[in-house]
Amino acid sequence: MSLETPATDQAEAAPERAVQHAFVLKEADTYLVMDAHGDVGGGVDGLFHHDTRMLSSFVLRLDGTRPSLLSSGVSSDNVYFTAHLTNRPLPVLGSTSTPQGVIHLERKRFLWGARMFERLRLVNYSDQPARAPLGLRFAADFRDMFEVRGQVRAQRGEFGTPEIGAQGIVLAYRGLDAVQRRACIDFSEPAQHLDAGGATFEVALPARGAWTLFIEVGTEPAVAGADRFREAGVLARWRMRARQRRGSRLHASGRLFQSWLDRSRADLALLTTDMATGPYPYAGIPWFSTPFGRDAIVTAFQTLWIDPALALGVLRFLAARQARQTSSFRDAEPGKIMHETRKGEMAAVDELPFGQYYGGVDTTPLFVALAGAYMQRTGDAATIEEIWPALLAACEWMERNMARHPAGLLAYQRGESSGLANQGWKDSHDSIFHADGSSPEGPIALVEVQGYACAAFLAMSALAELRADARAGHWRQRSAQVAQAIEREFWLPQQQFYALAIDGASRPCAVRSSNVGHLLFAGVPTPDRARAITRGLLAPAFECGWGIRTLPLEAARFNPMSYHNGSVWPHDLALCAAGMARYGEREGVARILDNLFEAASHFGMRLPELFCGFERQPGQAPVAYPVACLPQAWAAGSVFMLLQACLGLSVDGIRHAVQIVHPRLPTDIEHLHVRELKVGDSRLDLHFQRIGQERVVVTAEHRPGGAKVDVKLQI
Repeated sequence: MSLETPATDQAEAAPERAVQHAFVLKEADTYLVMDAHGDVGGGVDGLFHHDTRMLSSFVLRLDGTRPSLLSSGVSSDNVYFTAHLTNRPLPVLGSTSTPQGVIHLERKRFLWGARMFERLRLVNYSDQPARAPLGLRFAADFRDMFEVRGQVRAQRGEFGTPEIGAQGIVLAYRGLDAVQRRACIDFSEPAQHLDAGGATFEVALPARGAWTLFIEVGTEPAVAGADRFREAGVLARWRMRARQRRGSRLHASGRLFQSWLDRSRADLALLTTDMATGPYPYAGIPWFSTPFGRDAIVTAFQTLWIDPALALGVLRFLAARQARQTSSFRDAEPGKIMHETRKGEMAAVDELPFGQYYGGVDTTPLFVALAGAYMQRTGDAATIEEIWPALLAACEWMERNMARHPAGLLAYQRGESSGLANQGWKDSHDSIFHADGSSPEGPIALVEVQGYACAAFLAMSALAELRADARAGHWRQRSAQVAQAIEREFWLPQQQFYALAIDGASRPCAVRSSNVGHLLFAGVPTPDRARAITRGLLAPAFECGWGIRTLPLEAARFNPMSYHNGSVWPHDLALCAAGMARYGEREGVARILDNLFEAASHFGMRLPELFCGFERQPGQAPVAYPVACLPQAWAAGSVFMLLQACLGLSVDGIRHAVQIVHPRLPTDIEHLHVRELKVGDSRLDLHFQRIGQERVVVTAEHRPGGAKVDVKLQI
C-alpha cells in the first residue's frame, strides 16, 4: 500500500499529531479518528463512512475553553471511547493549593449501525450551584479519503442548505457522482442556540447535581436518547465479543505477553467486518479501512492455525470479486484477484481507479496458495468446490502472464499512469531499484512473487489430486519450472542471496531485501540456500534489534525513515520468520519474536503498520513512523504467525492430525496453553511447558473426535 499523495493546504494547516497518538473506533464501513479529548480537530481526524468524511470537526468547549484532560482511552474490547475531563486545570504538582476542578465531564461514545453514539455527562462536585455553558462546534466537509490523504481535486460537488430542526441539524453534500451524502446530528434535548456551525447548551448544575446529553451522528435523522444509547451499546459490544471469541484461545504465563496476544486479537476483531461472504479484515485505520486483497490474505495466513473462518471469508469475498474483463485503467485482466476496493466519490466518478482495482501482481498467486493452505488446515472440500472456478481462472491468468515474459516469470507493468507504479507489497514509487540506485524499466518480476507462484501451482496440484483432476501433474510441473527460473534468474552467487527483482531488460536488481524471506515462506530454496538467506536476514545489516529491516544498510536507497526502504514491517518479518521455521530454524525465530514483543511494549501492545529501522539503542524505544496505520490487520496478526513458527506447530485437517516439531517458547514464558484448537470435527487443548532453559514438553487433552498429535522435540 502506498501513502504517496501531495499534502493539501488543509493538511498543512491542521495541527500536527502523529497517527499513533490518535484514538480510533470502527464498526463495519464507519470509523472515527479523534484526539485524547474526544475532539475531531482536522488533519486526519474525522467520522468516516464509505470512504467519505462525514464529520471534519466536532469540538467540545466549556465556557468557551477546552476542558482539562484527566484521562482517556478505548475499552479493551475496542467498543467504547471514554474521556474524563474537568472544567479547569488541576494544580501544579507540589502546589499547596486545593484542587480547583469541580465539574467532571465524561464523554463516552461508540459506533453502531453507521452511527456515532455519544453521551455527555456533567457532574458538579461542589456544594455550590454551577453554571456550565457547553458548546459543540461541528463541520462536515464530506471529503473523500483520498482528499484527506492529500489528493487535490479540480472540482467538487455542491453543499446543500443546512436543515435546522428542534433538536438536530442535517448537513448535506451532493457529489459529482450525484449521490446525496448527509451528516445528521441529533441531540436528546433542544440547544439554546443551534446553527450550521455548532450548538450551545446553557447548563445549570445544582450543588452535587448532574446533567446528561445524548448525541447521535449518522446518515439519517434519529431521536437521540438514553434507551437508544443503551440498546445500541449492548449490540455493539455483543458483536465485537463474538468476533473476538471465534477460533482457538491462547493463554500465556507472562502477563505482558498475554496482553499483547489479547490486544492483537481485539484489534483483529475491530478491523474485521462481517460480510455476506463471511468475516473480512479491513487493512488498517485511518488510510486503509477498506477491503484489500493482499493484506487480507496475509492476515488469513497469519491466523489460519487458530481461526480458519477468517480465511474462509477472505477466499469467498475475493472469489466473488475476481476480474472478468480487461481494463488498463483498473489494471484488470480476467482471472486477477482484487487489490483494493473503495466506496467514495472519487472512485465512483473514476477520478482514481480504486473503486475496484486489480493492480497487485502478488494477490492472485497468494489467493490460490491460501486456498491450498485452507484446505490442508480444515479439510473443507465443499468450499474448495465452491471457489474452484475462481482458482482455475486465477491459474489461467498467471500462466498467460508468464507466457509473455521471456524467462517465464510473473511480472507487472501498470496499464495507465493513474495506477500503482509498483505492484508488489512494496508499492511506493522508489521501492524497486538496481544496486546503483537507478530505477528499473518494466515489466518487473519480483522475487517473492515467483515464490508465491510456486506455492500457488503446488497448492493447485494438491487440490486437483484430492478432486482426482488430471491437471494435477501439469500444475506440479509449472511449480517446478518457476522454481528453476528463480534459481536461474535471481540467485546472486557473490552475495549468497537472491536479487530483489528482474527488470524488463532481463537484468537483475542485485539488491538484497527482506522480500527474499518470503521465498522461505513459500518453501522454494534448497536447504543450503535457505540457511544462507537466514544467516543474512539475522545479521546486523538487516536486523536492527527490533526486527528485520526491509533493506540492509548497504542498499543504495536505504533510509530507516522511509516507507519501504529500511523500515521494519511486522508482517514482513513474520513471513520471514515463518519461512525460517519451515526450514527448521528456531533460535533465530524465537529471537525475532522476543525483539518484536519488546517493540510492541513501547507501542502500548498495539504494533503499527511499520516503524523506523534505526539501530536499537540501550534504554530507548523504537522510532515511530508518524503516519503509519494504527491499528493495522497484518501487524496485529504477526504475533500469531510468529508464535506458530516458534511452536513448530501445523494442523492437518484432512488427516485429523497436529504435528509439533522442536517447539520453543518465547523468553520468560514458562507455559502456553492453546485451547479449543479445531482439527477436523474434533477439538484439542495443547499445553506447552518449559523444562529448564531449552526443553519444552507438550501435552494434549483430547475432546471427542480422535485427532492425532505427533510431537518431535528435536528436528
